[in-house]
Amino acid sequence: MQRANLERAAAHYSYLRGWFSVAGGLLFILAALANWEAGPFQHAWVFPLGVVGIGAACLPIARFYNEHYGRISVSTRQYVRGAITVAIGVAVMLGLSSLLRSQADWSLDLPVNAIAISFALIMLLSYAVGVGLRAHHVLIWATLLVVGAVPVWDGADPSNIGLVLAGVALMVSGVFDHRLFVRTFGPSRRLNLEDSGVGA
Repeated sequence: MQRANLERAAAHYSYLRGWFSVAGGLLFILAALANWEAGPFQHAWVFPLGVVGIGAACLPIARFYNEHYGRISVSTRQYVRGAITVAIGVAVMLGLSSLLRSQADWSLDLPVNAIAISFALIMLLSYAVGVGLRAHHVLIWATLLVVGAVPVWDGADPSNIGLVLAGVALMVSGVFDHRLFVRTFGPSRRLNLEDSGVGA
């Protein structure tokens, strides 16, 4: 197999393990609930406990992917490219959030949801650089971008709603990414063994 194909496979393995995105989406929603101090989130210890719970849920997710599909490491070049993408994404998110909605004199203070817009742009950029945009990426993240850009977000700071929207979009994208992962790498090893009657 050529080096380019190996690197492409490693990128797909890294980006498309969608159950991690589902866990990440839950974390976004958890953060919004904590910011709102909704229900039990009035207590300061509930959010860290939720974060620990989500982190613990990632362990069986990692075990599932490792046991059924093995492990693939990205190349140094891909790692550097990913790190640069993350740095640009953080800069875009912070810069856009400050530019679109803040109390600073230089801010545009537009009636948009800056969190939704900036996170949608980050995800589109990340997928475009990492594995190439698929139809579900464009549909999900462009929808979030449009929803955030609709000029109805005046009044109270809509950041927490933006976190919820981003979290839901991340979870939906994760489900489709996992389906694409399975199509890319085939059925899991364990399923193959069961289908062939081995160990029965």
